[in-house]
Amino acid sequence: MILLSGMMFCVPAGGQTHHQTHHKRHRAKPLKVQIAKLLDDPTVERAHWGIAVAKMDGKPIYRLNAGQFFQPASNAKLFTTAAALDLLGADRTFETTVVGEGVFTGAELLKGTLTIVGSGDANLSGRELPYIAPAERPKHAPPAADPLRYLEAMADQVAATGLKRLDGDVVGDDRLFANEGYPQDWAIDDAVWGYGAPVSALTVNDNQIKVTVTPGASPTMQAVVTMNPPFPYYTVDASGLATGAAGSGSHVQMVRMPGSMVLQVFGSIAVDAHPVVEEVAIADPAEYAAMAFKKMLEARGIVVTGRARAEHQLQRYSRDMVEWSTEIGAQLGSKFADGEEIGECGAVSSGASVSGVRSVVLARHQSPALLEDIVVTNKVSENLHAELLLRHLARRYACDGYAAQGVGAVRAFLTAKVGIDPNDFVFFDGSGLSGHDLVTPRATVRLLQYASMQPWFAGWKTSLPVGGEDGTLAFRFAKAPLKDHVFAKTGTLGEARALSGYIECASGRTVIFSIMVDQHAPHNHADEGVMDRIVAAIAATN
Repeated sequence: MILLSGMMFCVPAGGQTHHQTHHKRHRAKPLKVQIAKLLDDPTVERAHWGIAVAKMDGKPIYRLNAGQFFQPASNAKLFTTAAALDLLGADRTFETTVVGEGVFTGAELLKGTLTIVGSGDANLSGRELPYIAPAERPKHAPPAADPLRYLEAMADQVAATGLKRLDGDVVGDDRLFANEGYPQDWAIDDAVWGYGAPVSALTVNDNQIKVTVTPGASPTMQAVVTMNPPFPYYTVDASGLATGAAGSGSHVQMVRMPGSMVLQVFGSIAVDAHPVVEEVAIADPAEYAAMAFKKMLEARGIVVTGRARAEHQLQRYSRDMVEWSTEIGAQLGSKFADGEEIGECGAVSSGASVSGVRSVVLARHQSPALLEDIVVTNKVSENLHAELLLRHLARRYACDGYAAQGVGAVRAFLTAKVGIDPNDFVFFDGSGLSGHDLVTPRATVRLLQYASMQPWFAGWKTSLPVGGEDGTLAFRFAKAPLKDHVFAKTGTLGEARALSGYIECASGRTVIFSIMVDQHAPHNHADEGVMDRIVAAIAATN
């Protein structure tokens, strides 16, 4: 034993007291020194880094370029989903309907149109909700659900009314939102793929088609291209696709030119290779829904004499995004600050009534609660779902469903409610896929700190990927002490990367952090590794 200030301490094996080991642990290099060393690595030193770390009460712990702009990439979803929960409510749902409009002869004949009216439901798909973490999913999961199952269910409802003949068209109506499929500055090459699918109030299967390329049985046989859903939408040109020799690998490319309905699939896939799977975006989701629904009605014995087509909202505005969203943000911000009640917008009108014409709802489908969708949006970083949330905010507060109106609502939320400097962020979309989006790390930390004090925080926190467990962090922070202790949103766009959220630290307390990097070297993931080591340093020193 040794005596210290009149107290006795037992010396453990190795000769150090608990007091001494505790003191030694706290002689670790300060956080700023550790981070400086990590950023001095030649593989990442050319990049532009921004870091903000704070206590849960907002008191700063560490800052590096925290007031400078960075591309948030998918960290933008933090702002969109928080605004949606705060302004729309966790329990909000959206109802998709099928409306027969025209002259009915009994129940069997309709001379007019049968319209699927889009409600902005993001989950007319085969996705199972609520979200289940990979570790909790059954080892022998059942086959994936039909991606068009809810359209099929509504077709069943229509058939159950007794309708036998439609003398007219089947219409996909996405007029709830403005006809702005692609937000400003989305890259044109993103438009081919599922992650860049166009935004539509009538969204089916995330507005994408799974394309699978399977090698032929021998190098002399043609490779096979299949689609799911199997409904024919694009014409596939696979004339340049070959099955290669064993061991030759997979070199498959897919191209769809803007405005074209031909998907070119070319290259080669080795005879012994695994199938190549890609998600390809649907060019006009409302039209696709109408075409698929027409086929479903016909399969149920309903004769349709017309065609399948889409109805889109006519463009009425041509304004600068920043100017318009700032103006709306200022108007709404003053109302939020004053606690003023803002009324809901009405439904989109189908036009003037005509004598003898009736409008009858023949089928309905209710969406899951908003929070369930937000969990999916943040866990797997669904760009389309974030864009739909932004447009729901636009409809709620500006009625037209334009992206700028939704951005204005987010701006009002961030400035009037969260208290973020209005010069600390610029948004052009809700997902972060736009290269024009800019955010400071300190603004992100402020949002995270504000969220932690809100009644909706527990639900929102569950939407964040968990280190080593699920979502986009399933394979990061996979070992102790960080596994299950990092709750954060990832972001990747070109040469930008971000990670922001909460860390449960070695001390047992939780801290808030935002790490953003711009201009890292192309095709280089060294910055991600350094980012993760910074998170480890934050956890160890706090």
